Amino acid sequence: MVDEKTIKLSGFNNLTKILSFNIYDFCIAMNEKQKEEYIQYIHTKFCAKNIRDIARNICNIIEANILNESIQDYDPVGASTMTLMSDIKGGGNWEMGSQGAAAVKMHLDKSHITTHTYPDASDPEGICTFRLDIDVATCGEIIPLRALNYMFEVFECDVVYVDYVVRGYTRLANGKKIYNDQYFNSIQDFIPKETLEKFHYRQDLNIHNDNIWQTKLMVKPVDPLNYLLDPADRTHPNMKHKMELLEQEMKEVFHLN
Repeated sequence: MVDEKTIKLSGFNNLTKILSFNIYDFCIAMNEKQKEEYIQYIHTKFCAKNIRDIARNICNIIEANILNESIQDYDPVGASTMTLMSDIKGGGNWEMGSQGAAAVKMHLDKSHITTHTYPDASDPEGICTFRLDIDVATCGEIIPLRALNYMFEVFECDVVYVDYVVRGYTRLANGKKIYNDQYFNSIQDFIPKETLEKFHYRQDLNIHNDNIWQTKLMVKPVDPLNYLLDPADRTHPNMKHKMELLEQEMKEVFHLN
């Protein structure tokens, strides 16, 4: 007996591509009130519904169809989302099977996007941090790296980790296995030059034989206005010290110290 919720697939493909996009955004809070303002700002701008919409845009860019979504906000702050998506060749020719089960004539590839936010305003010196992780795990013909430029546009990124891993294989009709369906030199090939120029520190890891790539980027904090909740604090007598602490915090995250 066929489960009514079962979807029948055709073809074989377990080639999995996983893109992890991890960003850190920094802010300087001069007092406890500003820490609370920062937390509220993050809670509003990056609530579960908003990052779900970002995931939807990613699906549109990589030409994936959304099958299901789950969102969750946390108290006092933070959010998570999960988007189940698919890549249907030929537009997805759906029909009902003899047992009432949904059937797909073309090959359906299961994929997902997960997002998690980690705001931190606990530093006694007032260096607040917002970390966000997006993981795009796909199979089939979906190429998650196509959404990389959009991710840089939609988030304010001070430190960025981008990891890309390909696992599994596709078996062709003649039995030959394909272990990667896309070839490139570096993740940075997918990042516009004008975006890369914003980052003063860059590291690039490319292990082609193992289908592993990583790029790390960090801006050099120069203008305090980019990190203040109140522009008037730019002339604060402790601003130089705060900027030094900010850069130290960024470097520690960048080097994982």
